[in-house]
Amino acid sequence: MWFNTYTFAAFLGIVFGAYWTLPPRGRQLFLLAASYVFYCWKTPVYGILLVVSTLLDYFCGLGLARTEHPAARRAILLCSILGNLGLLFFFKYADFLGANVAGLGQWLGFETNWKPFDFLLPAGISFYTFQTLSYTIDVFKRERPPERHLGYFALYVAFFPQLVAGPIERSERLLPQFHERHRFDLGKAADGIRLMLWGFFKKIVIADRLAIFVNEVFNHPGAYHGGATWLAAYFFSFQIYCDFSGYSDIAVGSAQVMGYRLMDNFRQPYFAENIGEFWQRWHISLSTWFRDYLYSPLGGSRVSKRRWHINVLTTFVVSGLWHGANWTFVIWGALHGLYYVVAR
Repeated sequence: MWFNTYTFAAFLGIVFGAYWTLPPRGRQLFLLAASYVFYCWKTPVYGILLVVSTLLDYFCGLGLARTEHPAARRAILLCSILGNLGLLFFFKYADFLGANVAGLGQWLGFETNWKPFDFLLPAGISFYTFQTLSYTIDVFKRERPPERHLGYFALYVAFFPQLVAGPIERSERLLPQFHERHRFDLGKAADGIRLMLWGFFKKIVIADRLAIFVNEVFNHPGAYHGGATWLAAYFFSFQIYCDFSGYSDIAVGSAQVMGYRLMDNFRQPYFAENIGEFWQRWHISLSTWFRDYLYSPLGGSRVSKRRWHINVLTTFVVSGLWHGANWTFVIWGALHGLYYVVAR
């Protein structure tokens, strides 16, 4: 189910009314059921992947809490990492890797019979994989205790406002909110609705309208030259911002009307003065995830200048690959890494 549909509007209205009508003890269970309905609306079978990721990291978290043996703890963490990233790789990158290996084989003179899997990419898998994986890593580093309530943890993984397009929440921020008793606040609900309306405006009125012109030019590059091409590229920068930030505003607003707080994902990124500041303002939940779980473990900036360059470029290249299984995304990530190093 996508936000910019009448189906979602009806769904949210029903969820909002039922949530605040139910007694407090039944609200989280209702939200969990509603989140699975939201996710499985068009492709129910992919709900199985959500269940697998949830159970894997729930029991890995409990296992990490029950043992102090370093080797056992590392093995449990590795199980979580391989399980989560294995699912993500299979559905998102298997065809990309297979096609490139086959292409390399043909270039070397070998015959290949590679046939793509052509799986439909499960919605939101890149987002909820990172969200649940960060929980296990935090438990492993003893930065948070494991969540012992399976229902609360399942809701943390599947919470519908940010399930398919973020923000990628952290367990220490979102999980405690499911333990709180929320009271209806008219002012906060009104603010949430206003934020949602602003998100719908950015997505439907601005992004979707700009996409008409942008797609026409980008899909027929030989038919347009000069001014039209430059204008399409200029419009695309606003299309992609309004599309993504609009979705984030709808997600934050949807959670807020039910009393939950999600992090801001965009802070006027095009007003940044340099590329480093831009990445502090654009898709903040993803940028901080890569900072904390990839860049810092690689050594961050606490290394030699040459190693720091490698750390930055590695982080950006992986970030580019996260966005899509295509060499264009890898090049895009590498370029931003290069821009960042040069700017510094």
